[in-house]
Amino acid sequence: MKRLLVLAAAATALFANAQTYPGSKPISIVVPFAAGGPTDRVARDLAEAMRKALPGSNFVVENVNGAGGTIGATKVAKASPDGHTLLLFHIGMASTPALYRKLQYKPLEDFEYLGLVNEVPMTLIGKPQLPANTYRDFENYIRANSGKLNIAHAGLGSASHLCGLMWQSAINAKEAMTTIPFGGTGPAMNALVGGQVDLMCDQTTNTTGQIEAGRVKAFAVTTAKPLSKHKLLKDYPSLQEMGLKGFDLTIWHGLYAPKGTPPAILTQLNTALKAALKDADFIKKQDGLGAVVVTDNRVEPAAHKAFVAGQIAKLKPVIEAAGKFAD
Repeated sequence: MKRLLVLAAAATALFANAQTYPGSKPISIVVPFAAGGPTDRVARDLAEAMRKALPGSNFVVENVNGAGGTIGATKVAKASPDGHTLLLFHIGMASTPALYRKLQYKPLEDFEYLGLVNEVPMTLIGKPQLPANTYRDFENYIRANSGKLNIAHAGLGSASHLCGLMWQSAINAKEAMTTIPFGGTGPAMNALVGGQVDLMCDQTTNTTGQIEAGRVKAFAVTTAKPLSKHKLLKDYPSLQEMGLKGFDLTIWHGLYAPKGTPPAILTQLNTALKAALKDADFIKKQDGLGAVVVTDNRVEPAAHKAFVAGQIAKLKPVIEAAGKFAD
């Protein structure tokens, strides 16, 4: 009887919160990566746009870095389902089940799906000292220097890690390069710009400024087709165009709430998200980062969840073939 009373009290509290949401308590968007990285930039732009779309709200961004995003995701999965703790996660939501043997959460069971936010192409880049200037020359250079080069990424489970795995597998060069993990996108990029590492594959949100400034060399984009409408990257070929059939990798970001968040609150958050994705300032900022704001039905919770389920199925065999796992 006592347990039933406790559960009833908890349910009553959640219902009351749903009626007054968002109230005076801030809504925290947890970014499971370091401040200043690509996902963090998207989160801060989204927080501002959603604040405008949800009257009386106060959004804050909380960086909970570590373990390829799984520490931050775990925090949200275990948070109170009151709509005040959300998660902005990228493709890691789909890749971590294969990368980590012991996850503290189940992506398809422990979250409420709110909608997809954007899609971000990846760029294959190298240190400025590399002699190659085209993708074909770049690939030939790698094969001619097998075992002598290294590829950086921002940590196990990061977008750059996943892209590097898929690209090396596609060109049959998994043994040709030494993989060097860093504790975030910033340190990895700094090492590349400084010439301490040879190459990296990372999101346009992080690479566009470096390419434009001439601090790194760009060789290709990871989308199925070239980015013909992108003012900076329009002249770079796609990897599929360069002979890697079927190579199509876009890093996406989605918004999530803890499982059990009241439907009324989920509806308010989804409505605010849809409004944010139509916000002119948000669209402009995303365009400047090379990201494309989602406008299709994946902004709906059910379609978002179905999309992630498909991505989990797609990425699992690729990661398992690479044999890169962590506990």
